[in-house]
Amino acid sequence: MDENYPFHSIEKNWQDFWDGNGDFKTDLATAENPYYCLMMFPYPSGKLHVGHGRNYIIGDAVARYKKMQGLDVLTPMGWDSFGLPAENAAIKTGTPPAEYTAANIATMKEQLRAWGCMYDWDKEVTSCMPDYYKWTQWLFIQFYKQGLAYKKNSNVNWCPDCATVLANEQVVDGACERCDSEVDQKSMDQWFFKITDYAQRLLDDLDTLDGWPTRVKTMQKNWIGRSEGAEIDFPIVPREDGAGDNTDKISCYTTRVDTIYGCTYMALAPEHPELATLVAGLPQEQEVLEFIKASSKLTNLDREADEVEKEGRFTGRYLINPYNGEKIELWVGNYVLMYGTGAVMAVPAHDHRDFAFAKKYDLPIKLSIQNPDNSLVLDEMEDAYTEDGTCVNSGEYSGVNNREAIKRMTATAEEKGFGVGKVNFRLRDWLISRQRYWGAPIPMVYCADCGVVPEKEENLPILLPTDVEFKAEGESPLKSSEAFMNCECPSCGKPATRESDTMDTFVDSSWYFLRYLSAQDSSQAVDAATANKWMPVDQYIGGIEHAILHLLYARFFTKAIKDLGLIDFDEPFKHLFTQGMICKKGPDGNLHKMSKSKGNVVSPEELLEKYGADTVRLYTLFIGPPEKEAEWQDTGVEGASRFLKRIWRRVAEN
Repeated sequence: MDENYPFHSIEKNWQDFWDGNGDFKTDLATAENPYYCLMMFPYPSGKLHVGHGRNYIIGDAVARYKKMQGLDVLTPMGWDSFGLPAENAAIKTGTPPAEYTAANIATMKEQLRAWGCMYDWDKEVTSCMPDYYKWTQWLFIQFYKQGLAYKKNSNVNWCPDCATVLANEQVVDGACERCDSEVDQKSMDQWFFKITDYAQRLLDDLDTLDGWPTRVKTMQKNWIGRSEGAEIDFPIVPREDGAGDNTDKISCYTTRVDTIYGCTYMALAPEHPELATLVAGLPQEQEVLEFIKASSKLTNLDREADEVEKEGRFTGRYLINPYNGEKIELWVGNYVLMYGTGAVMAVPAHDHRDFAFAKKYDLPIKLSIQNPDNSLVLDEMEDAYTEDGTCVNSGEYSGVNNREAIKRMTATAEEKGFGVGKVNFRLRDWLISRQRYWGAPIPMVYCADCGVVPEKEENLPILLPTDVEFKAEGESPLKSSEAFMNCECPSCGKPATRESDTMDTFVDSSWYFLRYLSAQDSSQAVDAATANKWMPVDQYIGGIEHAILHLLYARFFTKAIKDLGLIDFDEPFKHLFTQGMICKKGPDGNLHKMSKSKGNVVSPEELLEKYGADTVRLYTLFIGPPEKEAEWQDTGVEGASRFLKRIWRRVAEN
């Protein structure tokens, strides 16, 4: 026996043996002890580096361990293959997105094989292939029929460099998560999924996910953001010139109705639908309209950020506080978002933001909650008091504990008809429209007679055209294809026009774990018997950066698909493991997540050639606690190699 470990020949022999013997294939129908081990499928960007490998190598170790325990292990792999990089490559190099993507898939598939990962490639799915996105389109139509897909005009996050709309979750610190460009606001007609219909279920069912990290559950809970409060109507004081308004009241939602006697003004969002009418013809009109325009350049995240200065303009209008009859000023503020009613009841003495705004614009400040020590003096306050206490200067509620006052004051609003108790959620509906080519076409048709009509299911998939012009100009490239855009109305048969937007790629990844189980089935999206046998996924592995994107969307899709009657479970993943990132020092001497842009990528090919797959896998598994960030060090790889050589020599000697 060779004293030096001949990893090249040994690893190839075993990989060929596994492939030839079908060791990684799983018969879904006959399996008696099903165990579904799944790693988040990759975007085929070109080549994997060793930082990517941690996810797949950890998952492969779990799958092999469970297989040795006698379980029937399913470990499939596929490709999250729609997305901007392929389209940008087409714009830059002229390479068709399908060709670019296929080449990258071939490269990455060979890399995964070289790593020795045990995948059942018979179950492979590729989200950009018609046999996959046919069923993505089919699900869209089912959602539409159930009222879960709808179109509306909305102010949206717009990335000028990517020339497309971004969901709120895709904007990080006011910038596009993909290209880091500053995000603008733009008004457009967009398609949405009504994820808010599932807000309470998504929140409640977090308590059933005992196998999920607490951190991820907390992130989702905060993103869903349930709050209990009251919606109060403030009557509008009629204009002195007698001009009419579209409404006689402005409604606002508050979780602190106990402070309402300290309300000294109300602030509207710049996008509030009544604002333009309210100021029409007034001396303040031009100043307010200019302020609205300036505010439109700020993203919602910017407007909420502490470091962005809170600004506003007086509208010239007044409201009446329904509790005490006092007249208060109506303002427009850049810190107010068009969520819910788009109006904020401002109580400067008991809200930090309102306090700063009132000081800036010399607005009244009134104390309505006294602290337990009875030590608050209004003229001495340097900031708002936001804790519990006793109501003061609050009419019949003075002297009442503020938490008790919330109940009584809400009841009063309901009895007198100017308010109602209400539950609100921070979660907003999921904006899925994208003005790009490389995505699943939205299967809707516009007919002059019938309106908006879903495509006939027998006509799916609606294929992406190839006769398009790739230009990042903010308009979907699909519009450049007359053959695609011109169609017959599915309802009346008259000439009609197709929807030109494509779906957010997160739609594709929200149900792929189900499609693995029916990958070869051309007759249905999901085979219920197979899905109910194998799901939920026993072990899911991927990065924590997906906590409020992919993981939340996948939960929503699973619940919605259950409600369609296709499956009998409503959570996709029993156990979730979020591996830490592998980092490496870059040319600047600082530690960064591995990326081409940081110049700190380590190629697995070089390591596999020099040390072999077992060494790379061993070092990756022992680089540090798997859930924590770890630093890649070349000396560590050398150490893992020496360890395996010692084992080989010990075997050779005996």
